[in-house]
Amino acid sequence: MHPVVAALEGTLIVSCQAYPGEPMRDPNTMARIAAAVEHGGASAVRAQGLDDIRHVKNALTTIPVIGIWKDGTDGVFITPTLQHCEAVINAGADILAVDGTRRPRPDGLTFAETVRRIRDITDIPVMADCDDETSALIAAEAGADIIGTTLAGYTGAREKTPGPDLDLLAALVEKLPGTAVVAEGRVHTTQHAAACRGAGAFAVVVGTAITHPTSITRWFHDAVTTTSPNGASA
Repeated sequence: MHPVVAALEGTLIVSCQAYPGEPMRDPNTMARIAAAVEHGGASAVRAQGLDDIRHVKNALTTIPVIGIWKDGTDGVFITPTLQHCEAVINAGADILAVDGTRRPRPDGLTFAETVRRIRDITDIPVMADCDDETSALIAAEAGADIIGTTLAGYTGAREKTPGPDLDLLAALVEKLPGTAVVAEGRVHTTQHAAACRGAGAFAVVVGTAITHPTSITRWFHDAVTTTSPNGASA
């Protein structure tokens, strides 16, 4: 196991991202959020976009950066091509995260071919953002260093669960012994995070519940505005 990956075992990874058009969509802001979660105990951060990766790496943090580049909104858009992968690596990412599903990639390469070409230029660990058991097993066979449940429930391959997909997580832990199987996706409470570790997750990624105030505010707003003073739902 790559030493950068091995150091993440039993830890919290935080995804520091903001969506286009939001007030926090600024690389300097994301770098400060990354520094803040490092102070809170995060072992690594996921950063989206080349500017964010550079700012997080060069500004305030000392922990590893898992770099992604989202390009588009449909199909494969998380670091979708080899060119995107190379750009993320050159931006300074310590770990490269890539869509690990079986869907066709824009450049025509398979996930396995993408990993092989990455290995030709660097030994940087690769994280596969997977959506079901089959894609995860294929990604592991292709040499991915980390298998994430990131896309479970978002591609149609599996039903979207209210919280993390613990069934998928447990199945992958069983079928991929010795592999860094990381829980990611809809980990919205500390109970969710603990359940992921209980199911065998190598590490747990939390994003929205820590670093996205718009969503967190909406959760509380909905709770307040749909409950009457006597405690009943409005």
